[in-house]
Amino acid sequence: VNDTLGHLVGDQLLARVSERLKSIMTDNEMCGRLGGDEFAIVIKDASEPQLLGKVAANVIDLLSKPYEVDHHTLYIGASIGSAIGPRDGSSVETLMRNADLALYRAKEDGGGQHFTYEPSLHAHAEERRKLEFSLRKALEAGEFALHFQPVVEAQDESIVSFEALLRWSNRDHGSVSPAKFIPLAEDTRLIVPIGEWVLAEACREAARWPGRVKVAVNVSGEQLLDPGFIPSVVAALSNSGLAPHRLEIEVTESIFVRDSNLARQALEQIMALGCGIALDDFGTGYSSLAYIRNLRFSTIKIDRSFVQGAAAGSRESMAIIRAVVAMAESLEMSTTAEGVETDRELSIIRGLGCRKIQGYYFGR
Repeated sequence: VNDTLGHLVGDQLLARVSERLKSIMTDNEMCGRLGGDEFAIVIKDASEPQLLGKVAANVIDLLSKPYEVDHHTLYIGASIGSAIGPRDGSSVETLMRNADLALYRAKEDGGGQHFTYEPSLHAHAEERRKLEFSLRKALEAGEFALHFQPVVEAQDESIVSFEALLRWSNRDHGSVSPAKFIPLAEDTRLIVPIGEWVLAEACREAARWPGRVKVAVNVSGEQLLDPGFIPSVVAALSNSGLAPHRLEIEVTESIFVRDSNLARQALEQIMALGCGIALDDFGTGYSSLAYIRNLRFSTIKIDRSFVQGAAAGSRESMAIIRAVVAMAESLEMSTTAEGVETDRELSIIRGLGCRKIQGYYFGR
């Protein structure tokens, strides 16, 4: 809210949050702001087993309702972590730290939830700390590798492009799942130097391929909004000798949430270089037609959940795929169906008119 509407609106919103919190406090609870967008509630007597869960559920429900601030309708959510004394600590510091660990877990799980402290959270935090320590050294140690998954033309199954997929193998942690290390890299902003390496390596590799085959590289919002991103794309292309039209940058809709103007400017600069832009996981986020109207995406990628839904006979999934294909065709954009794994999925996707297909059926 601060980034898009200014700090004045942000401050007014914080005041509204405070009012709502105060409105549900009883004589048994006391509430205060810790700083930023963090608040704390002290419950004097939490001996009733259901009380803690009840207070947390009330807070999440109340804070999630829309706010009218300065002629803007705003939606926010709340995540809650809790600790109970003396079970989870006998000092204020220990209780705060443990509630904080539980809060971190609630956020990590997608937010809008309440987690109570449990000792295993320490082990989880320690594992994350060690993983972060190793991740900071991974680039220098040459522990990253790129794998390439083929994308084929729907009708004749010829290879159109490859998507570059980052893999990390570490001596202490073994093969680490991208689902684990990519969010960590984004949280720590290590995604910027790592992403730069991926871009350079993918272009270098693609320069050896036949001239008609493209390479797609995933880019996070953290990278895209970094001032050094456009120069890193230019450097990757010039150092490898890869023609710009053979590079496609893949983004998800989440990049528009933080700063849609900056994101759009960066994508327009990439297109000005002659590169393509693919919108990944379409249909799972905001699916805002405004992005598609304002930016000339080269490809819209249909999420695998719709592919699986269509194969299972879901009329909704089929209707969504048909609608996306029709919209893309009319805007002269291509469509790629992700996650095609079986003969049945392949024939259904072909029948629905997707131009390109990606998935284990053609290659992992």
